[in-house]
Amino acid sequence: MKYLLSYHTDTGRVKQVNQDSLLLQSGCLKGERAVLAVLCDGMGGLEKGEVASASVIRRFARWFRQELPALLKKGQKKREAGVLAAWTAILEQEAEAIGAYGRRHGIAVGTTATAMLFAGGVYYIVHVGDGRVYELDGGIRQLTRDQTLAEREVEQGRLTKEEAESDSRRNVLLQSIGAGGRPVPAFIRGTVQKGGVYLLCSDGFRHEISKEELMQAFCPSAMAQEADLKMACVRMTELDKARGETDNISVIAVKAV
Repeated sequence: MKYLLSYHTDTGRVKQVNQDSLLLQSGCLKGERAVLAVLCDGMGGLEKGEVASASVIRRFARWFRQELPALLKKGQKKREAGVLAAWTAILEQEAEAIGAYGRRHGIAVGTTATAMLFAGGVYYIVHVGDGRVYELDGGIRQLTRDQTLAEREVEQGRLTKEEAESDSRRNVLLQSIGAGGRPVPAFIRGTVQKGGVYLLCSDGFRHEISKEELMQAFCPSAMAQEADLKMACVRMTELDKARGETDNISVIAVKAV
């Protein structure tokens, strides 16, 4: 399977520093095409969030280069177990290192982390925080679940999905890397839909944009080349800012072809 790849990140209308960090790597490893997309959002309002997000990105980049090739030689079950174990270790080690950095400097610092690996017609996702992954095919489906107080209220029946989208508690994270205890990541596995578009985005990207608007902007049949993905990323980012979004804004787009 081949992939079209694009991304866009913007500091936004208000903040002076972009605390988001992104990784988008593709390679033919041991004869197999693999793509790794990672998006980390340095926690808003905390000092040096960009340090935390960049640290996690560097660790995933090193894993892609140094460890993934050996995993791709294994069967599907061993590969999946290896990816899960490696990603768990990465996030735990990064949480410890970022937490120690914050304590040394007397600051609160942390980041969200959402990573997605495409390999062998299968995708793997690890998720901590409130970044999101969407799958666009015949419709649009959210693959991740926000690890926020508002989402917990939805799960417990005290808020509807629609109410949670504008509730102030949507910004209260229950999980993060570095700004709390040991992270408990969510892992997701699925089959890559040929012709489908996959979006990884920060919360700043999707606060002011509806799922219907995302589906229209990134309609898979209209995404014929990487330039189309890039144009949609930029157009939605500018729409976010025009509607008053104050956070950093980041998105990664991957189409399976």
